Amino acid sequence: MKLIFVMLMMSGVMHAFAQQKPYFTQYILNNYILNPAITGIENYTDVKLSYRNQWTGINGAPVTMYVSAHGPIGKKDYRTTATSFQVPGENPRGKAYWESYTAPEAHHGAGLILMNDKTGYISRFSAYATLAYHKGLTPKTSLSAGFLAGMTQVSLDRSKIEWATLDPNDPAIGYTSTELKKIKPEVGAGLWLYSSDYFAGVSVLNIIPGKAKFKANSNYGSYYEPQFLATAGYRFFLSDDISALPSVMLQFIKPFPVQTHVNIKLQFQDKVWIGASGRVSDELGGFAAMAGIFVSNTFNIAYSYDASTTSRLKLYTKNTHELIIGFPINNKYGDTCPKNIW
Repeated sequence: MKLIFVMLMMSGVMHAFAQQKPYFTQYILNNYILNPAITGIENYTDVKLSYRNQWTGINGAPVTMYVSAHGPIGKKDYRTTATSFQVPGENPRGKAYWESYTAPEAHHGAGLILMNDKTGYISRFSAYATLAYHKGLTPKTSLSAGFLAGMTQVSLDRSKIEWATLDPNDPAIGYTSTELKKIKPEVGAGLWLYSSDYFAGVSVLNIIPGKAKFKANSNYGSYYEPQFLATAGYRFFLSDDISALPSVMLQFIKPFPVQTHVNIKLQFQDKVWIGASGRVSDELGGFAAMAGIFVSNTFNIAYSYDASTTSRLKLYTKNTHELIIGFPINNKYGDTCPKNIW
């Protein structure tokens, strides 16, 4: 059991340092945290809170929490058709709505992300500000470009390390028993192409590579590499009440191979949805089930359940839970579900 715990903590360190960015099952619900070009895409300020408990069978396994908020600046969305507002007895997001969809006028967006990711004795707190500009290309298609800037503080609580018979004088962190902290800047950028029935985006996070060391004269450190992401999705209707959204995301960060994430989401009107996802990866392969409810035009909630399939430690890691709560603020058109992020 001690050997298993050590292996898991080593995997946790890889999660916190080598992989650097935490993984999110329900990224499809909040692509904003992966691509700053989405900033201000809706007609309201989109606030989301998330809690992810990974590998529940292990003490000290990764726990990630974040709060994100972004909204438009100077966006105008004129509603002049019969389907502009909900008609009693009809699907407010049915085929008629999307047939009359038009790209919004050019506008800006601004946002903020606060995130804390903790694995055992290592934690990362990040704070980012984002800006984006949205421009219509055709009557139904828009392109946005976004920029992210902020900082990440990496902390290591040496007092929580159980050394057993090992030498506690680790050359990478020294011999002090206090909490060690390092702060590094982070920059990201992205593009997002979206229309009435599809979206596609690319982004790069942690553009500035570098090496973080807890001990000034140490030869040991953690390298921070850029993280590249590409995602795309297409919506089609199974009936006027049920829409389907398959999507895929490719994720790459050195030295790991490309990870492929595949999702499918089925939504009934603008009320409830269910979904499933799969990950093709040597490190984090697995599958997940998801579900969500749009309670009102001011509150929504979603939950996902993960299970690992390829990890050599899957018998011990157990499962993963993720919860997202959303609050549309200043929702002047009363949108129950998102218009441009589905």
